[in-house]
Amino acid sequence: MPPSSFYGQSLACIILAAGMGTRMVSRLPKVLHPVAGRPLIGWLLETVQDLSPEKIIVVSGPDKTALESAIPPSAILAVQSDRKGTGDAVRSALPDLKDFSGDVLILMGDAPFISRETLDRLLTLRRKTGAALAVAAVEDGDPSGYGRMILDAGGFLNRIVEDKDCTPEEKKTRLWNPGLYCVDGARLGEWIGRIDTANAQGEYYLTDLPKIASADNAKTAVLICDKADEFTGINTREHLARAEKTIQKKLRRSAMAGGATLVDPKTVYLSWDTKIGQDVTIGPHVVFGPGVEIADGAEILPFCHIEGAKIGPGARIGPFARLRRGTVLEDDVHIGNFVEVKNATIGAGAKAGHLTYIGDAQIGARSNIGAGPSPAITTGSTSTTVSTSTKRPLARAANVCVAFSSDLAIGAETHCRPECDSSLVATVSATYSATNNLAEHTERCTSFSISFPMQSFGHQDHP
Repeated sequence: MPPSSFYGQSLACIILAAGMGTRMVSRLPKVLHPVAGRPLIGWLLETVQDLSPEKIIVVSGPDKTALESAIPPSAILAVQSDRKGTGDAVRSALPDLKDFSGDVLILMGDAPFISRETLDRLLTLRRKTGAALAVAAVEDGDPSGYGRMILDAGGFLNRIVEDKDCTPEEKKTRLWNPGLYCVDGARLGEWIGRIDTANAQGEYYLTDLPKIASADNAKTAVLICDKADEFTGINTREHLARAEKTIQKKLRRSAMAGGATLVDPKTVYLSWDTKIGQDVTIGPHVVFGPGVEIADGAEILPFCHIEGAKIGPGARIGPFARLRRGTVLEDDVHIGNFVEVKNATIGAGAKAGHLTYIGDAQIGARSNIGAGPSPAITTGSTSTTVSTSTKRPLARAANVCVAFSSDLAIGAETHCRPECDSSLVATVSATYSATNNLAEHTERCTSFSISFPMQSFGHQDHP
């Protein structure tokens, strides 16, 4: 796509994001509510950034702290202190547009799914017609609650009338205002200064711009769009649920088009950033949180929950498995039912078949974790290492807990299995500390079991 210079001059974007989310019944700013694991404003920012604008200005309410972390460092955060309407919100951005004379796009932060194509068309319309103002209009869907667009005989916009201010005749108009504007930056400041509060709400309406432009004999071009879903604002929890449904359909279609099999697509929930390779099979009722990467040929069985995990080629997960942030599964790993993994790396070909928790650990290639083991750090900052490779120490943490619940208690022993010719035996205390002789022993032997107080771990890779 061409950068903003394609349109003949520089571009700035203003995103109005000061809405309190009153109808959401939430303390969270409206634009920070997530869809597919991503804040609403994140979707819009991605589209806007693709235009390569000279400036992006996000208008926040007084509680700007929550919004700061959701916008890129290159964006400017302006504050609307009193929330006196959309016109007042744009006024809050004007100090950051001093002497700017290019195109200014004004977008609503609670309508996050406007396409790049629509923005391109609106910008091109203003430049080609020479209009000082260009606005989008929708003639699809239900216009209730939206301002009505009243056109003149030449097809240009005469005025926008807010829903609460419409006469019965004006309410019959099917063309409604989605809140997308492209304005000549050289005139924006003056026109915003002329907006008054003579309306039912007593607020400064941005919808007054076409009337003000007309008073200056400036035309307002209209881009008529037929995709209402692209513009629908998200103001309630019900709207949020509808948006989630719409986005999930798109994400599922994209995954299947990329070579993944979704056995029952409507029950699979993807995150906005889920990366899925070819020939991946995903069973019913699988939920992905942010930060998941799945390599080619992996299989996710039903009823799994996965977030922040990297899944290697040929891995098989589930059913009823949970992978949490920091999990890395190498090639051909098998994670079975009722297994939870957090912040752990599991080596190629390793298996944890069922009823296991693995946390803050490194599990070596071809390890087999039996029912109930819990390889995890209990103290210290280093990680548990369990390996079947010769000359690789069993434990590298000063104090580690590797194993599953049993009837063993303090005083249990660490010993080799009968097939090993070593006679190493170590007594376990309340807090087990890895010792040099154990580490040296595991350099020679790869078949052993370790029993900790109340816990036990076993593996075998004996020649």
